[in-house]
Amino acid sequence: MTAGDHDEDAGALTGEGELARDFLAQVGARIRAQRTSSSLTVQQLADRAGISRRLLTQIELGQANPSLVTVTRIARRLGTEFTELLDAGTSGSPIEVHDTGVHVLVWSSAAGSTAHLLEAAAGSRSADLWRWRLVPGDTYRGRADPARSQELFYVLTGALTLTADEQRVVVPAGASSRLRSDRPYTYGNDGDVPVEFLRTVALAP
Repeated sequence: MTAGDHDEDAGALTGEGELARDFLAQVGARIRAQRTSSSLTVQQLADRAGISRRLLTQIELGQANPSLVTVTRIARRLGTEFTELLDAGTSGSPIEVHDTGVHVLVWSSAAGSTAHLLEAAAGSRSADLWRWRLVPGDTYRGRADPARSQELFYVLTGALTLTADEQRVVVPAGASSRLRSDRPYTYGNDGDVPVEFLRTVALAP
């Protein structure tokens, strides 16, 4: 942990755009409840997650704009995943169907881009399924995931520009791609029509 980890600006951790208020409120409340049930103080959990006490307090109150990497790190220090903090529980059925009303808006930008979490593997965050929409000219900047993490994409409409390690690739509609997300990366739309794509996160333990 570096000194900068404790000095992160709570309003500038996601690059362009921000995590949705409802998402942050729900996750923050459940982080606080789980921390309390684990008999951890704010300082103890903040130290484990490598963030400042002030930032953790703001996250618990739904007042910060952290990165998904930061939220995931906090959840893992509590022995869970952020997708489990969102989950109301499984039915035990071998097949579950969730309509659009329960798809969680996680990220949005002032320009109108969005990212919805559609599904997550129960009991772990071994795989998440997302639907993204980036308007022309918009960009999402991702922080590095744990080592060996990957993301898979299928572009539905438009063209998605992926950038990592100074490599820039344009993925057209109908094509798929794999990204090693254990490094900083960006999604962008350099075209003149919105790009919509499905994204699966395979997050390493």
